[in-house]
Amino acid sequence: MDNFRKRHSDYWLSLAVFGLIVFGLIMIYSVSKYYSLDITNNQTDKYYLTRQFVAVVIGLVVWIVFQAIDYRFWQRHAGKMLFITAGLLLLPLILAPFGLGYGGRWINLGIFPFQPAEVAKLTFILYLAGWFSGRNGSPEKIGQKFWPFIAIAGFIALLMLIQKDLGTLVIFVVAGAGMFAIAGAPVYQLISGGGLATLLIWLAIKLEPYRMERFLTFLNPEKNSLGSGYHIQNALIAIGSGGLWGLGFGQSKQKYLYLPEAHTDSIFAIICEELGMLRAFLVIAVFVFIALRGLKIARNAPDVFSRLAASGIIIWLFSQMIINIGAMFSLIPLTGVTLPLISYGGSSLIALLAGIGVLNNIAKYQVTNGK
Repeated sequence: MDNFRKRHSDYWLSLAVFGLIVFGLIMIYSVSKYYSLDITNNQTDKYYLTRQFVAVVIGLVVWIVFQAIDYRFWQRHAGKMLFITAGLLLLPLILAPFGLGYGGRWINLGIFPFQPAEVAKLTFILYLAGWFSGRNGSPEKIGQKFWPFIAIAGFIALLMLIQKDLGTLVIFVVAGAGMFAIAGAPVYQLISGGGLATLLIWLAIKLEPYRMERFLTFLNPEKNSLGSGYHIQNALIAIGSGGLWGLGFGQSKQKYLYLPEAHTDSIFAIICEELGMLRAFLVIAVFVFIALRGLKIARNAPDVFSRLAASGIIIWLFSQMIINIGAMFSLIPLTGVTLPLISYGGSSLIALLAGIGVLNNIAKYQVTNGK
């Protein structure tokens, strides 16, 4: 049958994303009750749940708005996204002397701390989609953009290293490299870029004692189980304690201040402990389903820009999931990256939902068979 353009967003993608958000709220309540009582002097066990719920409401509004914006708007303004990305990454450093930025990564918005780097992931992806797709959507010789791409990636890497945020830097690198490959970069450039990225990450680990300590702990997590290995040891204990079917919802032992960052970076370990490995892998299956729907949208996208933008958003979400879960299983060093759509953290959730909104708008224009 003839090809045609859809006029509605991907309902299955939306349902899967919304399901993970609801599941995340449920798990945040289970995991953070003790933390909430502790931080509020036993006033409420819903402190973190309430704040995450506010982020969910804001995120859903952002999702709806971005879904309604024609993706070609971002294509027209893609060149500006590089400056917006740089501005977002510089913002915490600029505001720090005025008491509005702290930790080198966050700014204080009153309701909850906001991490501009999360939004910068999306603006960077939109910039690369516009740049790689060429002027007026006409692809140029992608190989000519290798060194400018390395220069841009190096600038972002410098800002991320100043903020001491290696986990976010890895996501920038993976998303950028993935989009460069999809755009048609020569294999030798991908290999060269991969070598440079590996060298950069190794230098970042080498130059910061705490990163080197994490790396050595990754190689031998039992060496210092009460020091640098404490976090990963307790994550593995939580995962092992849950077995196949789990201890039961709300029955985790590790969340009682044994496992650091239980409601943020380490929430997947508690999911394994309470719900068991089989149910935890259902969560991974949902992420895989979202990735497959996103790749389908990218494959059927109407032009190069939308194809690259859709691919970049999916690479961002899926790579962040792999990094978070891989760290919990001690397959990679701990990085401080949250589990997308599930972990506590308003900045990450809102930025991801903005990206999903862009993806769903592209889905409205995808070219499909008449089935």
